[in-house]
Amino acid sequence: MSTKQAETYATISIIDLNEIDFSQIHETSAETIRKSLDGTEFVIKYDAVPTFILDGEVEILQAMNHKEALQLMASAEWSEPILEK
Repeated sequence: MSTKQAETYATISIIDLNEIDFSQIHETSAETIRKSLDGTEFVIKYDAVPTFILDGEVEILQAMNHKEALQLMASAEWSEPILEK
């Protein structure tokens, strides 16, 4: 099984950003997370469920595998449309 298959992706409300312990996820800081275009949600990636999720401090809005995360990132809520010249 590839590493990408084992990773879990989760969307979280931007309100919870200060509760994220970046040592427990793949992203390294608030500056490296991927945010939705409207700025209300962000995505994290992890191998083991972080304690801030296990203890209920942070609520997951949506949990996804790699394929589902790619589909979400390609959606209108997460990606600007490419304008052709």
